[in-house]
Amino acid sequence: MKYLGLAYFTPEKFAELAPDDVKALVSQCPALDEKMRATGKVLVSASLGDLDGWRTLRPRSGRTHVSDGPYTESKEVVGGLFIIEADSLDEALGIASMHPAATLGEEGGWAVELIPLDFFMAR
Repeated sequence: MKYLGLAYFTPEKFAELAPDDVKALVSQCPALDEKMRATGKVLVSASLGDLDGWRTLRPRSGRTHVSDGPYTESKEVVGGLFIIEADSLDEALGIASMHPAATLGEEGGWAVELIPLDFFMAR
């Protein structure tokens, strides 16, 4: 079974952190990411770009309407994603728990949501 992991953060909380604290926090991420990838179960891992570059596309009156940024009103925003292939939910949870957003960053409002995928297509 494949699972999508969404790594969330709270922009307001993250903005309150001192630059040195952000740097110290982020510097711990590569080792945790590598630990997760070392399981051999990670198919995709990505960190998302600045919210200023986000666009939302929605159908409107038979045409595609494009608006700035995340459309949904939310305190938490997706900051990264990963896709893993696991033999069970327990295995998927074990792998997802290695992600930095599940381990670090409580002060920045980090969290991970794990979602089973019904359909997955890669190139």
